[in-house]
Amino acid sequence: MNLERKPETLTLGEAWRRGSEQLRQAGVEEANADAELLLLYLLGVGKAELLRDWREILPAGKMEDWEALLKRRATGLPVQYVIGEQHFYGRVFAVSEDVLIPRPETELLAEAVLRIGDELWPDEAPRVLDVGTGSGILAVTLAAERPFWRVTASDLSPDALRMAERNAGRHGVVDRISFVQGDLLTPFVENGEACIDILVSNPPYIPSADIPGLQREVRDHEPHLALDGGEDGLNPYRIMASQLSRLARLPRLVAWEVGAGQAEDVADLLRTAADWREIRFVKDYAGIDRHVLAMK
Repeated sequence: MNLERKPETLTLGEAWRRGSEQLRQAGVEEANADAELLLLYLLGVGKAELLRDWREILPAGKMEDWEALLKRRATGLPVQYVIGEQHFYGRVFAVSEDVLIPRPETELLAEAVLRIGDELWPDEAPRVLDVGTGSGILAVTLAAERPFWRVTASDLSPDALRMAERNAGRHGVVDRISFVQGDLLTPFVENGEACIDILVSNPPYIPSADIPGLQREVRDHEPHLALDGGEDGLNPYRIMASQLSRLARLPRLVAWEVGAGQAEDVADLLRTAADWREIRFVKDYAGIDRHVLAMK
């Protein structure tokens, strides 16, 4: 008599349900959504195909990989790092623990810069600088959406710059973006000939004391260099605001993402740095003033 146990078979729906429960028991807040993302990644299909094949059997050769993906996510590693990618403004960007995971609210910053840029330079090619580019989401998006704009991406981290360049290549704009390593505006202050029309940045803005209390996925896995904004979270803005007057000329548009409750303070820093025609705020999906835009 053959007593060898046959491998367990699961439908895709059963695999998702078990995976969701496994992640939930591991303390994952978005267990259902993350299990779905992992399953889509494992199968290389879209959501419509997954729903269509919900009752189909998970291929036997995929079971071990499925369990490995769930195990990695259960440790607290963000799902985006597990699968190595995140969507932003309709494009897929490679991500790793060298860079922050792109957030949906940053799409609103890109949208605002594109709209105002078109108003200020209807027939010209503005020079854009993305400070603290990380995975390159802003620089790549602006270059891809406006092929005639001249874009520079900078970051203090060489690993982040390599990721940004990789994403620029992935989306066909690597030849239209210059990559510069350096801290905030320092490389461009030192180069007195550098003229910037649009300065965009999503710098670190978490107060140092708040980092230990962040969600474990952020605290334990996202780079602290891209999170820690100093004692009150405003250090990068103070430094960049103080550096504006030392540039070859003042940008006509400064667009910065800020932390909750920081918009007024950042606006005051900009008012102290220069005279602006207008400073406005853009709210995020939760109604928080998330972006500060200064125009002259």
